[in-house]
Amino acid sequence: MRHMSKKDRERDRLYQMENALITHGVAFEDTCALRRISMTLHRWHELECGVESGGVERDETTGKVSWYNSYTGKRSPYADRETGALKRLAAIMARYPSLQSYVQGDPRGCALYIIRPGDVPDGENVDAYYSRGVAVY
Repeated sequence: MRHMSKKDRERDRLYQMENALITHGVAFEDTCALRRISMTLHRWHELECGVESGGVERDETTGKVSWYNSYTGKRSPYADRETGALKRLAAIMARYPSLQSYVQGDPRGCALYIIRPGDVPDGENVDAYYSRGVAVY
């Protein structure tokens, strides 16, 4: 039995994710767009937690985003990639009324899950069952 390389495992994982979404009626183009959205949100969540040089912060009053430089203590305007990604996600999900999206904000894991019918038991909170959905890497 041959040991799978990291590249082979990544390709298999991507194929399984695409296949699971397509099985539930998601168009291939939307599957690719969901993957880009997930990667954008994952990076955003990393920046919210902070990286070695600082992090992004959203002003709760104005909603504007700034970069906090941990070396200098200065703030500067920063592109709000989260809002755009969430708008694109909402537009895609509107085409698939039987599916639901779940954004998980911890940067240590997958940022986006697609919840299928039956993934969350009736009457239960999706927060406790989102990992049963399709992880979009």
